[in-house]
Amino acid sequence: MPLVANSELPAFAALRAEGETVLPREAALRQDIRELHIGLLNMMPDAALAATERQFFRLVGESNQIAQFYVHPFTLAGLERDAEARAHIRQYYEDFEEVRSAGLDALIITGANVTQPDLALEPFWRPLIEVIDWAYNNVTSTLCSCLATHAVLQFRYGQKRRRLPDKRWGVYPHRITDRRHPLVRGVNTRFDVPHSRYNQIDRGQFEAAGLTVLIESEAAGVHLAVSADGFRLVFLQAHPEYDTVSLLKEYKREVLRFAHRERDDYPPFPEDYFTPQVQAILGEYAETLHAARSNGKPIPEIPEGLITPHLDNTWHDTAEAIVNNWVGKIYQVTHSDRRRPFMDGVDPEDPLGLRTRPD
Repeated sequence: MPLVANSELPAFAALRAEGETVLPREAALRQDIRELHIGLLNMMPDAALAATERQFFRLVGESNQIAQFYVHPFTLAGLERDAEARAHIRQYYEDFEEVRSAGLDALIITGANVTQPDLALEPFWRPLIEVIDWAYNNVTSTLCSCLATHAVLQFRYGQKRRRLPDKRWGVYPHRITDRRHPLVRGVNTRFDVPHSRYNQIDRGQFEAAGLTVLIESEAAGVHLAVSADGFRLVFLQAHPEYDTVSLLKEYKREVLRFAHRERDDYPPFPEDYFTPQVQAILGEYAETLHAARSNGKPIPEIPEGLITPHLDNTWHDTAEAIVNNWVGKIYQVTHSDRRRPFMDGVDPEDPLGLRTRPD
């Protein structure tokens, strides 16, 4: 069954407006169907808070249709928020203590903006470790996205990310490197995934940590890796949850930073994202913006209406398939009491039976 609107969080209404199926809580309670409770530790900055909710909720809701999905958003106190975001969190989010007390079947941890050269210096570092340590021992599987992947690799495996010469930004082709793993079963052998980051964990670091790389890009590096047991920790370094327009929104933000003299250079295009026609439109816009900035005139609006019809999404189906596999395995190995992370008879060190599976 679909997502259950277990609160008045606006993301549920937004997903309904997109055509997604979201079940009212009252209707869900009348159905004799097992529930799965999935936490969302949302560490994204204020401007992306609601969009990130929708993106991950959408992927969960489009997956395994044999359960009701209750999603529990929460965040960390160490993240700086403006008044509007704080009000949103107070009204719609749960406290970590509430989540810990009730238990979860699975957990998703988003990325975050950072301000320090070392992740260990960030104000959210200790609270994040507390959440991940709890989840490792009490939640069947935790999916770490982007910054969360880098944080776990650093504090649990001693592998620090490295700074890239330039921002890794665009849509890149990827290939599956281990087709036997249940998380990539039924997934195309080649597909695209968006990346957007200044730092990277390299393949050798994943392997040195004893992790298995499942998906990689020759141009952009590792996308998907898993812990030694194949499931307890799932690492994403790219952004399969992105909307079709997400990179456009990021590009627009960087253009406005240039317009307001917050960056010196005009931002480059995300790689392999804009069509030649869109690049021409944005090239004309750049000339108009340069002239306006030089003459002290108002900054013109980016013509998004001319651009969005030419943007393609070449990654969502694959993301949906992987999350569907993830949720399906969680359903198979969890107990109906979500305070018990594994069913009787399932080896918590090898929940997928990977060690006994023939090559």
